[in-house]
Amino acid sequence: MNLDKAVVSFAGIMVLLGLVLAQIYSPYWLLLTAFVGLNMLQAGITGFCPAAMIFKKLGIRPGNAFQ
Repeated sequence: MNLDKAVVSFAGIMVLLGLVLAQIYSPYWLLLTAFVGLNMLQAGITGFCPAAMIFKKLGIRPGNAFQ
């Protein structure tokens, strides 16, 4: 798995987790989903992604989008 796939997979997991937690516990968990969406938008515009930096430090090989 490269860095691009890891970031997108992590974002998808976080969105689904936020939706499940909102359904089970509280609608305030939708803020997690909103945060992930805003972070994805910001990363698409600026190229800066904190999750990509963390995954890179964990040793996941670079992809095309996040170097």
